Amino acid sequence: MSRRVTQPVGQKRLTNVAVVRLRKQGHRFEIACFKNKVLSWRARVEKDIDEVLQTHTVFSNVSKGVLAKSTDLIQVFGTDDEDKVCLEILEKGELQVADKEREAQLSSQFRDIATIVMDKTVNPETERPYTITMIERLMREIHFAVDPHKSSKQQALELIRELQKQFPISRAHMKLRLVVPLIQSQSLLTTLDSWNARVEAKDEMNGVTSVMCQVEPGHFRECDALVRKLNGRLEVVSMAVQREGEGGVDTFNDDNDYNSAQASLAVEELQTQGLRDLTISSSSTSGSNPVNLDPTETERARASFTSKASKEVVSAGIGAGVKQQTCNTCNSEVGDAKQYREHFKSDWHKHNLKRKMKGLPPLSLDECLADTDIVESVNDLNEYSR
Repeated sequence: MSRRVTQPVGQKRLTNVAVVRLRKQGHRFEIACFKNKVLSWRARVEKDIDEVLQTHTVFSNVSKGVLAKSTDLIQVFGTDDEDKVCLEILEKGELQVADKEREAQLSSQFRDIATIVMDKTVNPETERPYTITMIERLMREIHFAVDPHKSSKQQALELIRELQKQFPISRAHMKLRLVVPLIQSQSLLTTLDSWNARVEAKDEMNGVTSVMCQVEPGHFRECDALVRKLNGRLEVVSMAVQREGEGGVDTFNDDNDYNSAQASLAVEELQTQGLRDLTISSSSTSGSNPVNLDPTETERARASFTSKASKEVVSAGIGAGVKQQTCNTCNSEVGDAKQYREHFKSDWHKHNLKRKMKGLPPLSLDECLADTDIVESVNDLNEYSR
């Protein structure tokens, strides 16, 4: 009796693959590809076909290992060259993916669409962009569903139109520089006025007129055609004009603007208060024999407080012409949008955040310095006095 071991007839081959299927003229054709490579090939990221196809073979059923007939290939594709057929199936076929892969793909595309919407829209009241978290929340409120067969940009533009029906959101204006002959300037300005465009600057020199303006993206093609008709040129300065900050999140207060002199006074006050607290804390720690700071230690402490106080005052937004924003955790105004973000990294905010978690009220800047840095300085002085 022969002891040769044969493979079972019902064995499934090529199971851990990504299958691309194409139905054409009543026939089904499939190819076996590596996972996560088909989309890279279609996006022109992957260039090597051997990194995409597991085998240069056309199947009628990959899971069962049934090959496609040559007569069917000639009838449908006009050739039996499997390399050419594989390329056509790879480009036009339907990708069969698992549930987890499909979920990851849709989640990634959902995020891409939200990012595009955030870059192209603003809050019409503040002209600031919404955060991506807010955009995603609005998308879920209108029950937006991702279509994997459409590009992210196309779906984002359709989504913006849907969001405008229910929420205060609008397309960010484009900033353009239009240069036309001087005799055509009046015609250009009249058309821009009919589009409700915002003319920021207008210069006339050497027989030409240069206009810096903001127009709605929907008028871009018309504007381009108009400039060509007037024998001028168009330059795109910015695809989306957005003010700094985030719409619907920050709270601004224009009543409190401090000049540089007030900032200096604030720094000096913090220095004096800090050194006074340092002396009092040292006296209470040492009992009846207070710690006497020599001139070197005094200058060192003063320099430390100058650096820290200046940094905190600047982060608090004390400066000429700065619009103040309020931190609810610290219950204080902390500066403009950039300083508002930097404030969250400061020791002041972190200290108040810990107090908030414990149910304690927030401390002001000088109180926070007295509560943290002064204690550390006293500990250092106690170490030196031993």
